[in-house]
Amino acid sequence: MQEQSLIHALLLDGQGGASELDWQAVKRWQPEDGILWVHLDYSQPESIQYLEQDSGVNPIVCDALLTGETRPRTIRVENGLLLALRGVNLNPGADPDDMVSVRLWVEQGRIISTRKRRLLSVTDVANALKAGEGPASADEVLASILSRLVVRMSDTVDYFEEQVADFEEQALEQQNAQMRADLGRVRRQIISLRRYLAPQREAISQLLLDRFEWIGRDVRLSFQETLDSLMRHVEDLDAVRERAAVTQEEIGNQLAEQMNSRMYVLSIVAAFFLPLGFLTGLLGINVGGIPGAENPLGFGVFIGLLILVCALQVVWFKRKGWL
Repeated sequence: MQEQSLIHALLLDGQGGASELDWQAVKRWQPEDGILWVHLDYSQPESIQYLEQDSGVNPIVCDALLTGETRPRTIRVENGLLLALRGVNLNPGADPDDMVSVRLWVEQGRIISTRKRRLLSVTDVANALKAGEGPASADEVLASILSRLVVRMSDTVDYFEEQVADFEEQALEQQNAQMRADLGRVRRQIISLRRYLAPQREAISQLLLDRFEWIGRDVRLSFQETLDSLMRHVEDLDAVRERAAVTQEEIGNQLAEQMNSRMYVLSIVAAFFLPLGFLTGLLGINVGGIPGAENPLGFGVFIGLLILVCALQVVWFKRKGWL
């Protein structure tokens, strides 16, 4: 249970490295021991117990760290930051638009983060610390997580751009209902992804507005760079979404034109055979008095009449511009 609850606990050495702690060491930690980063699975009972009883965090912060569904945001609580962020789910078998949430409580001497599903951006920062090549302070850890979250979104945005570009090329050669349905699915994924990126942009913007003594100037510049990159991703998604909408509309129009063309041909054929069917039906009734029934030339005369009717129809349709 403990291994599932405590994903990692790292005590930063201030030089880019960190040592790993167990639960007992985490619970004994004091601010003078150094900067602590505790990463928990919020769904496990021991994580809940630690946050509620042993962490000493504000109850509001505790509730936020244990919340299942979150919207990206940044809230200042006293001299700390409460953040809810989203990252692209790059786990095997995941959909490109699936977003994994992570919640962070960041103060000068400690970071507490919680999640349910694995987020590779957080794992990257932890691995860098274990290798002695990571951030040296709490604000730098936050900046590194934010930066890697945005960097890992690049591949997903590029994936959607390539998908839409492929659809645009295919639309020039062929159009079918399945292609339109596939393009609609991509559009829904883009909309779903952007739904989380837009508020995340506002969350990072809030970081630049809040002033904390423990957030350095270089870290604030890193926040700004991350915000600029995220804004580019949002703009790229907007552009891709519009391209997808135009392509889907074009495919729909072409399919409608094909259907109209087929219906037009069927209508012309029906118009030709309507009077012919009426005449043959009329002369085919089994009652007496049918003209030409006893005349050996009657069939030929009737065929000539049908040809004449067809010829008159052709002349009429051409005058009307239907042919």
